[in-house]
Amino acid sequence: MLESVFAQIGLVLGLAVLGGVLAQQLRQPLIVAFIAVGILLGPSGFSLVEQRTEIELFARLGIALLLFVVGLKLDLHIIRTVGPVALASGLGQVVFTSATGYVIALWLGMSPVTALYVAVALTFSSTIIIVKLLSDKREVDALHGRIAVGFLIVQDIVVVLVMIGLTAYGQADGDVNMAWEALRVLLTGAAMLVGLALLMRYVLPGLLHRLAHSSELLMLFAIAWAVIGAVGGEVLGFSKEVGAFLAGVSIASTPYREQVASRLVSLRDFLLLFFFIELGATLDLGMLGAQLGASAILSLFVLIGNPLIVMAIMGLMGYRKRTGFLAGLTVAQISEFSLILAAMGLALGHLQEETVGLITLVGLITISVSTYMILYSHLLYERMAPWLSIFERQVPHRERDDLEDASNDVDVLLIGLGRYGAALAADLRKRGCRLLAVDFDPTTVQQHVRDRYQVCYGDAEDPEFLATLPLQQARWVVSTLRNPDINRMMLHGLRQQGYQGKVAVAVSQSRDARRFEQEGVDLVLVPYADAAREAAIRVMAPQTSVEPRGGENA
Repeated sequence: MLESVFAQIGLVLGLAVLGGVLAQQLRQPLIVAFIAVGILLGPSGFSLVEQRTEIELFARLGIALLLFVVGLKLDLHIIRTVGPVALASGLGQVVFTSATGYVIALWLGMSPVTALYVAVALTFSSTIIIVKLLSDKREVDALHGRIAVGFLIVQDIVVVLVMIGLTAYGQADGDVNMAWEALRVLLTGAAMLVGLALLMRYVLPGLLHRLAHSSELLMLFAIAWAVIGAVGGEVLGFSKEVGAFLAGVSIASTPYREQVASRLVSLRDFLLLFFFIELGATLDLGMLGAQLGASAILSLFVLIGNPLIVMAIMGLMGYRKRTGFLAGLTVAQISEFSLILAAMGLALGHLQEETVGLITLVGLITISVSTYMILYSHLLYERMAPWLSIFERQVPHRERDDLEDASNDVDVLLIGLGRYGAALAADLRKRGCRLLAVDFDPTTVQQHVRDRYQVCYGDAEDPEFLATLPLQQARWVVSTLRNPDINRMMLHGLRQQGYQGKVAVAVSQSRDARRFEQEGVDLVLVPYADAAREAAIRVMAPQTSVEPRGGENA
């Protein structure tokens, strides 16, 4: 066993990299590899790393940032865009899975409280894994991808409500009336939400505007705000997870959320590594062996039952069987939230370690299998299409309407709102162009938001930020930034994201124009030269007459 904490963390990171490479070769999510590394390092493996407070601290910070980023992504516009199907399929799947899972858990001999935890744990799907897989397949902006993101958001809201309820239940003992404890939690929660609303209205917009002049300071504030929210949630009698989630929600409506979220992704994933390793290190493989039968039954239920209920709901609402099938596959696994929920139940004394092991084993099975189901979703659909007609109406009217709506998003992504960019944006809007503008100056962003532009704060050099933009809908990406290095980084990021539309970049010098033309840019803008050429054409046009100043006597 290694005594040095630094040496232990170095060993953890090194083995995590090796496990991640192996998982990548097998096309498995990194979560599976990290849990396996934890098992290898823990008491069930070589006992090289003992449970230390430092690793646990990293794990708790990772969970806080995970919930914070989920809160940042709580865009109610997405739910409105995909219509009632997100709420109907999301809530329908939650109710169906939890009710049926509870009955199955009781049938397997679990106590009512344990069965309730297991049933709820089977309900949630992994937002991280699904969005990553859909992004890799470039299907996030497809209709089924948009619907999947919508009901994943619904699930995220439900999981926070469940955590609040479990917190209240855990705090109520034999001497405390459950109804009174629920009322206390409700009143405290209402007060917390009111305070948060006041901060969102009067404090956070101005504060973020000031901080955004330095991207480093903005990121530092985001991390601090996530941790402060987690601490506040715990102090007020809720969980750290609930507090971090609400901290993310509090800045989700600002123009800076995409930039913050994209910059925090790497740090979040790094810290979550320790959570999954810690989880794996606490598992007893001997105990897991006794859970194989129950885990197989519950895994089959998640892999088959969850997609079926989503397909049934979407079919009733008028979607095609193909859309229902592809969206349904995204709920064929349990998520990191399920593991966090199990850990919370263990900490509250509601669950035994063997139940946590059972939920973890179901997670490993369903995450692994569903990954392949999603990667080969189109091939699976072709094989199963003849048997899926029962999930489709004769006239799938809803899908036709949604496809029409989906085509009305963005025509042009405009990067940079300086003098040239702002003038170009104004002219494009006059011509009826659907425009989304991006700028890294918070003052410029705020000004154009007041002018009712669709605009967001972000860095065009950041590939993670580019991934958040609606690249699948945009016909043009136009950069009015005349820095060739930034434009080159943007081009590289667009190619990484598989962007298929046209690209225009602005340059200051003719040699840069030639280089970008050689790199395959569709249109090179040279603002001063273009303006001078346009002015010369107008001056020399036959119909142009130039009157001398002062009239005929000049």
